[in-house]
Amino acid sequence: MTDVVMPQMGESIVEGTLTRWLKKQGEAVVRDEPLFEISTDKVDTEIPAPISGILAEILVTEGNTVAVNSIVARIAAEGAAPVAAPVAAAPAPVAVAPAPVAPAPVAAAAVPAPPVPVAAAPAAPPVPVAAAPAAPPVTASVEYSGPLSPLVRKMARENNVDLTKITGTGAGGRITKDDVEGYLKGAAPAAAAPVAAAARPAAPVSAPPVSSPAPTAKTRVEPMSNMRIKIAEHMVMSKRVSAHVTTVHRVDMTKVAKARAKNKDEFAARHGMSLTFLPFVARAAAEALRHFPMLNASIDGNNIIFHNEVNIGIAVALDGGLIVPVIRNADEKNVVGMQRSIVDLAARARSKQLKPDEIQGGTFSITNFGSFGSVFATPVINQPQVAILGVGTVEKVAAVVDDGIAIRSQCYLALTFDHRLIDGALGDQFTGKVKSILENWSEEVL
Repeated sequence: MTDVVMPQMGESIVEGTLTRWLKKQGEAVVRDEPLFEISTDKVDTEIPAPISGILAEILVTEGNTVAVNSIVARIAAEGAAPVAAPVAAAPAPVAVAPAPVAPAPVAAAAVPAPPVPVAAAPAAPPVPVAAAPAAPPVTASVEYSGPLSPLVRKMARENNVDLTKITGTGAGGRITKDDVEGYLKGAAPAAAAPVAAAARPAAPVSAPPVSSPAPTAKTRVEPMSNMRIKIAEHMVMSKRVSAHVTTVHRVDMTKVAKARAKNKDEFAARHGMSLTFLPFVARAAAEALRHFPMLNASIDGNNIIFHNEVNIGIAVALDGGLIVPVIRNADEKNVVGMQRSIVDLAARARSKQLKPDEIQGGTFSITNFGSFGSVFATPVINQPQVAILGVGTVEKVAAVVDDGIAIRSQCYLALTFDHRLIDGALGDQFTGKVKSILENWSEEVL
């Protein structure tokens, strides 16, 4: 038997939801054939069968969420009979121990004569102490929306810790084991302090309830998809963790536009795809990251992690959300290699064919909102990265060139960076480098 496990679809992913089985128990499966679909906070994708054989057991049903590396099914060798679902055995009778019989009182030996009573001062009546109201139990990590490791979840649950009160020091503000231990040590003295005779407890002040308008005949209510929920959590977490600042540069794309126009027909004939502006921007950004390694870094507590590889994530819009597959070693690719990688990753993202290592390990991200006609926007940083570059639509405009009016191709580049690590001057220097490469484009495309 071969175990089929829930894969880890990213560094910070600790669990996944099995959304659909593509095979039934007892059916034959072929190696690399799609076996089931999963949804995580980074991707919805199909998971292939690790071997050929018979799907002997399905251990996790559709809609259930399990930790990564949990066994979800077992595949038997070809020709083996599928394992029948175990039948629950009747519970064995539980032996009930007889109730203990209280021992008969033992007659006391000779009782000595009682001593002569001495009148004592009357004791002061006890002062009643108002009991402090019992605090409601804290459900560990229920209200916390950020990523957590299974160990941190376990520690929080066992120690009744409200994780929303802890500031994480891990990558991207993630709460670590040390953070929980430090919180517990800091909370211990308060727990051991003697309870003073409490005054009358103040009535709890609650915030006014916030509710959505009641549904009417003109409204429709539907639950968010798992991907939408995870995206929402990730975006809010990023805004909470990073100090977002956006700088915008106007870029003259005329030389790039000419290079694209010159090569697009031959490129399409050779590679069967269109040549767009995005690979030119990605190529320029990859080169600029080599000159400004702070933009290719991440934060871990009070440490800066500089990444040796330039792995650029490209945001891909899906019907129900967004995903950011990664182009590895992007600084080693030319425009052709960059365009082919972008088209391939985008196509497989939309058909749910991405592999786990293709959506993790990114060190910088690019989002092309210009493909939908947007001039510029303020993108949100993809944690635990420290910057993301937004690309606006390329359009022809009348511009002043050498004191004259000329028609030029222009776009806006919007760089959002984490001000905890990157100051405004550095952010503008990086964007200026990308701008300079694009405005002075001289690299051959084919």
